[in-house]
This record gives sequence, C-alpha cells and structure tokens, in this order.
Amino acid sequence: MARTVIIEAHGGPEALKIVDREVGEPGPGEVRIRHRAVGLNFIDVYQRTGIYPMPLPAALGMEAAGDIEAVGEGVTHLKPGDRAAYASAPPGAYTEARVMPAAQVCPLPDGIGYDTAAAMMLKGLTVEYLLERTTPIARGDTVLFHAAAGGVGLIACQWARSEGIRLIGTAGSDEKCQLALDHGAAECINYRTGDFVARVKELTDGKGVPAVMDSVGKDTFDGSLSCLAPFGMMILFGAASGPVPPFDLNRLAQGGSLKITRPSVFNHVADHDRCQAMARRLFDKVLAGDVEIRIDQRFPLDDVAGAHRTLEARKTTGSTVLEL
Repeated sequence: MARTVIIEAHGGPEALKIVDREVGEPGPGEVRIRHRAVGLNFIDVYQRTGIYPMPLPAALGMEAAGDIEAVGEGVTHLKPGDRAAYASAPPGAYTEARVMPAAQVCPLPDGIGYDTAAAMMLKGLTVEYLLERTTPIARGDTVLFHAAAGGVGLIACQWARSEGIRLIGTAGSDEKCQLALDHGAAECINYRTGDFVARVKELTDGKGVPAVMDSVGKDTFDGSLSCLAPFGMMILFGAASGPVPPFDLNRLAQGGSLKITRPSVFNHVADHDRCQAMARRLFDKVLAGDVEIRIDQRFPLDDVAGAHRTLEARKTTGSTVLEL
C-alpha cells in the first residue's frame, strides 16, 4: 500500500484527499518507483481545479525522484536499485510509490539529490525546450521572461546567463526582482509598479525582443505581444492568471508578422530518446554548477492542501517539494 493524494471532484485545496492504494507489479515497459521527494507545479493546480479536466477520481502530481524497485519486461535503461527522476504523464506523483511507464523515467546521477531532482525535473525540462528547442535563440539575443522569480524562472535566469542570452525578467515585487537578478537576469521589471512594455522597449532601444516566454497568461498576454520585435515568437506556456481570451489573429500581422505557440513539456518528453537527451542536458547544467536549484518551500505530504494554497497565492519563490 502507498499513501496517495487524489481528488474525487474538481475544486479548491480542500478537494485533495490522502488514501491508501495498492501499488502492484510493473508490466511490460513499466517500472515501480519508491519516491523520496515529489515536486509541486502549477499544472497540479490546473488539474485540481478542472482548468485541465481529468477523469475522476484522479491522482495528482507530475514529477518526483526516488529508487527503482522493479522493472517490467523490455525496460533496459533502468534496473532495480537505480536512482531515478521524472516529469511525465500520467499524473500520480503525489504518492509514496507507484507503477508507471518507464520511457520518461530518467537515471539520476549520483551528484544530484532526490529533493533537488524532484524540484527541477518539470521546471528544468521546460527551460530546456524554451531556450533550446522552441525558436532559435543565439548568444547575445534578448528575451523577455515573465514570472522570473518562480521555479521555472530562476532556472531560466541561470540557464540564459550560462548561454550568453540576455534575459529581461518580470516579477511582482522588488524583492522578487532582486532574486531574479541574483540568479542571472540582466534586468527585472516590477510589473506592479511599472509598465513592462515601455521598459522593455526602453531596454531594447525601441526594437522589442525576438521571443517572449509567458506562463502568466491573461494578465500579461496583450503586453507580451507588444514587446515583440517583427517576426518575434510569443511562447505561451502557462496560464497562472487565467486563460487568454480569444483574440484577432490579424494582431500578429499588425505587430510585424509575429508568431505564437503553446508548447507543452509533455509533448516534448513523449519520445523516449528526446526525453532522455533533454534530461541529460539538464543534469549536465546542474552538475556543472551553471544552474542551482533553489527549494524555498517544503511541505509534508499530509499538508498538500497548504502547499497548494501557498502556490495559488503566488507566495512562493523557487521550487516547492513535498517530503515523504
């Protein structure tokens, strides 16, 4: 049996329940993993509230790290006793142990702790595809990154600095802006006290940026488009403030033949080889010291509702983990 967080109906943090579930044995292409730490992400809130609806009842959680206990037929990249980490579907990481598809579970180097791995897999793989796979970004280019003091943002600040990319961040307080600067942002704009569009234009001599990376959604979307240079790419990868309302696609032509995409880390890691390559790239960044994973919030599994409340209130910085 394994203690597991589930929801039986979409709703607020009070919808989260802890139940005992059978774990079972892995079938072909599966592994059984005993978790040591679990990561918390905004997608978990989207699934709990029904913004991303799921068949109910449903387990939650998309990333964790732990030890492989058993492998099914055909699994060759992992064996019992291996340290491992993942960020992948299906949900179900909020648990002590689970059986799951092996393809997206990645061997974890000895130099990276379980809590660090659980805190970084989804966020770090997201940064990998944002900066290296979605649109060409070269050394010396400037990008705008919203929520730069969050878990994804602080990794992006460091990753960009290590690659010679000038990252302009936004955040909701002077303290959060300083945090982003300390982690490698070239500039950071407090969007509560200043006009980030005007400031981005000022910082780019009126040209705008070739790419905007926006996980905030409704509150920043229109301004993000206004920050783009002609032929720029709008990368919408979340909706922390709510979904973006429908808009006239002619706006993209008026802005200078702009492009827009809504990528997902889970589409990127769906292919086994690509997933493993992305994870190795992330692990190399961490082991080299280019990226340090900051864990600012830790909650016991019993207080998963409190963890969700803190995340939704935007009171978090860096990463959050559930400890088992």
